[in-house]
Amino acid sequence: MFPTLFGLLLAIGIICLPLGRRRSAALAGADYAAMHSRPGYHGWWLALMTAGPPLAVLVLWSLIAPRVVRARLFAAFAAETGGFSRAQGDGFWRDVQAIAQDGTAVLRDGLREQAALVFTRLDQVSVTAMIVVMAAAGAIGFVMAWRAITPTFRARHRVEAVVRLFLLASAALAILTTIGIVLSLVTESLRFFAMVSPIDFLFGLTWTPQQMAFRADQVGGSAAFGIVPLIAGTLLITLIAVGVAAPIGIFAAIYLADYASGPVRAVGKPMLEVLAGIPTVVYGFFAALTVAPFIRDSGQGLGLDVASESALAAGLVMGIMIVPFVSSLSDDVLNAVPQSLRDGSMGLGATKSETIRKVVLPAALPGIVSALVLAVSRAIGETMIVVMAAGMAANLTLNPLEAVTTVTVQIGALLTGDQEFDSPKTLAAFALGLALFAITLALNLLALRVVKRYREHYD
Repeated sequence: MFPTLFGLLLAIGIICLPLGRRRSAALAGADYAAMHSRPGYHGWWLALMTAGPPLAVLVLWSLIAPRVVRARLFAAFAAETGGFSRAQGDGFWRDVQAIAQDGTAVLRDGLREQAALVFTRLDQVSVTAMIVVMAAAGAIGFVMAWRAITPTFRARHRVEAVVRLFLLASAALAILTTIGIVLSLVTESLRFFAMVSPIDFLFGLTWTPQQMAFRADQVGGSAAFGIVPLIAGTLLITLIAVGVAAPIGIFAAIYLADYASGPVRAVGKPMLEVLAGIPTVVYGFFAALTVAPFIRDSGQGLGLDVASESALAAGLVMGIMIVPFVSSLSDDVLNAVPQSLRDGSMGLGATKSETIRKVVLPAALPGIVSALVLAVSRAIGETMIVVMAAGMAANLTLNPLEAVTTVTVQIGALLTGDQEFDSPKTLAAFALGLALFAITLALNLLALRVVKRYREHYD
């Protein structure tokens, strides 16, 4: 429903553009100098006033209406659902929606069938009311904007004010999204730390959350939530990946920026960036079926004990995956260095290699560091390659030939399937996310200090 209504509003706005232009031009006659704003601004004002209010109604209604419908539904079945926990209520709500929409649900019974009928009726009332309000808002906006179009109307100021408001809302949305993510992580992590000691989590050497029982009738083992093995595995694989991607990516960028001819650059850079478009699951298959067996066979041939899934295999393939991030960004930064610096260095007698080492690379260092930080963040957040090539064993080791796991892999494992968010096993995923957020933030702050320390200033 949302895409259809959005497309309809977009079509209405496109129709209003020429209508506003023609009306303003007709009112002005041939005297365009008497108009405060060009006819195009009048068209944009009519389009914004006609499609903008209904779009705002659509967005707000889509955010608020599901909560109202859910509250009304649970109020109608308060006797049957009064004893539900939060997780049970969420599951009941999902089943009711699935039955009402396509007839499929994890669990079907008489209560859910009746609730689906009530949900369908409430949803139809909500959609009808939303369409009526949207039509009224659009009609009112169209009439007001149509009457406001005159030669002296300051349409340009109004349109630019709307654009500024939209840009402000976009910036605020990005900031609020970040704040919301942090608050959600902190809130759920505090619930986790109320059940598990932060000292055991931060300094524990064992990670076995699967041994925890969910219900009283289950037999639980000695669950442990020590994050140290996960951090060690994450950093080990990331270091291997960066060790592969950093030299290859930077050297490739230097060649493309300063040594390659035009035809070679036109072919080489797009081919290099193709690596960034390959799905990570394909890299995972390549690591599991090709790289890992090669490393195992080679290690056994040298008398080494190599696991079938190893950190080295995952790190090598992950390094290949992030090469385009380093090379492409570094190439753009190197090309942004003024040619006058190169000409001045070579005019003083420096060779091309000396110019690159002593002038170009120091000038481009902030951008190169940013590229490396982006590559590190990409490597830390990777999941599929680690699952398929390094395994899921939380081993505390720095041996790249052994199987390890990472923080992101364990987050995915903890949140796979239907989970109840009142158990330390599930809430541990949020604590892991908060720790990963802190690590990434620390890396960014370190990169900023490096850039500030070694930045080259030019007049």
